[in-house]
Amino acid sequence: MSNRIPVRNPNELSKMRKAGEVSARILMELATIIKPGITTKDIDNYAAELFAREGCGNAFLGYAGYPGHLCISVNEVVVHGIGGSRVIREGDIVSLDAGAIVDGWYGDNAMTVGVGQVSEEVRRLLAVTEEALFRGIEQAKQGNPLSEVCGAIEDFVKPYGFGIVRDFVGHGVGRHLHEEPQIPNYRPNYPLPRLKRGMVLAIEPMITMGGFRVKVLEDNWTTITADGSWSAHFEHTVAVGSHGGEILTERPRIALPEQLGITL
Repeated sequence: MSNRIPVRNPNELSKMRKAGEVSARILMELATIIKPGITTKDIDNYAAELFAREGCGNAFLGYAGYPGHLCISVNEVVVHGIGGSRVIREGDIVSLDAGAIVDGWYGDNAMTVGVGQVSEEVRRLLAVTEEALFRGIEQAKQGNPLSEVCGAIEDFVKPYGFGIVRDFVGHGVGRHLHEEPQIPNYRPNYPLPRLKRGMVLAIEPMITMGGFRVKVLEDNWTTITADGSWSAHFEHTVAVGSHGGEILTERPRIALPEQLGITL
């Protein structure tokens, strides 16, 4: 498996940083329009404008037939929500997942935004999910087994009693949106390769307020929690480094406990 994981040279990483910067900029701009009363189609339409403004390719539109400019997943939708008639309401949470292609290189990132006043338990879900992502990033260092990235996420989330989605995982990214390796958000019971400097990973915990089971709706994309519980999703594209991961989709954090008025 490790032989199939690309290792990027400095020139390639420089190009991936540009793709990551554009991806993060689009994601942050999209977050600014999330408010009660807009539809998920409104968000998708604005994403189309942003990709055109940036002059970049869209990593998601048309991927395996995917019809949207980004994934917009509200409340119980875990991933792959498609823009449509659903209206965003006060107290909802909206996960945005966007990726740009720049000069043939991919960036991929996601975050979950609270709409107006959200409950304390939902704020805790957001804070735990974002922090779990950064716990995983810390372990994305040369020589570490990939399982340390996975385990760091699981070890942080489990004490809070939240569910860790198992059917969808992180992945490698580079010349393609999905490359080796697959990156579970839990410590698997099978061996994973050791990381090498220059590998690039899309680390993306998907955490629920209930169980880990999910189901895919009739559109063959929209994935919801099986128990209807709400779900959060945070993601960065990360280059493996000597002492930890380098975030290529760098953007401000939005779910620090102090930002949300809670303690963990």
